[in-house]
Amino acid sequence: MTTNDENILIAAIKNGDTRAYAQLVDRYKDLVYTLALRMLKHREEAEEVAQDTFIKVFKSLDKFKGDSKFSTWIYRVAYNTCLDTIKKNKKHLSNVAIDEFTFNKLDTIDNALDNIIKEEKSDLIKKCINKLPEDSSALLTLFYFEELSLEEIAKIINIEANTVKVKLFRARKKLAVILEQYFQPKTA
Repeated sequence: MTTNDENILIAAIKNGDTRAYAQLVDRYKDLVYTLALRMLKHREEAEEVAQDTFIKVFKSLDKFKGDSKFSTWIYRVAYNTCLDTIKKNKKHLSNVAIDEFTFNKLDTIDNALDNIIKEEKSDLIKKCINKLPEDSSALLTLFYFEELSLEEIAKIINIEANTVKVKLFRARKKLAVILEQYFQPKTA
């Protein structure tokens, strides 16, 4: 959808066109749900956050100024709604210690992943991303699965692009530690 198409859609929604709103929801529902699921790790909560996100988007359409892409703005609303839910539920996920990471381990993981069938590889990575803290899994999802740029992610989570780069590097290191557990030989 082009920026002009998005502007027409937004104007139609502001004028009360419910079909235009349905089109907007249909366009972004999978993206919002995927981000929420990665951050919250629970299907029901992700569905609830996705609904809340679209209610917030509808109520605050007047606040969208067009400074960024509309999809970036929706991602930001979804990201903040997830953070609100996490704070409300006071969830605390265990973090993987970064100091367990070494470059040799990364090489081992890369070599092992080359031997796995592509579909199994993707499923395994998604499963491991779900074990990461919500901020790390959200960053990896936005960057690798949604293929957003560092600048787009920076706008969504309201930090500098260089900070996103650092956080993404740390998230990859955490993911490598989790992935390593799947590839180490089991001792009896």
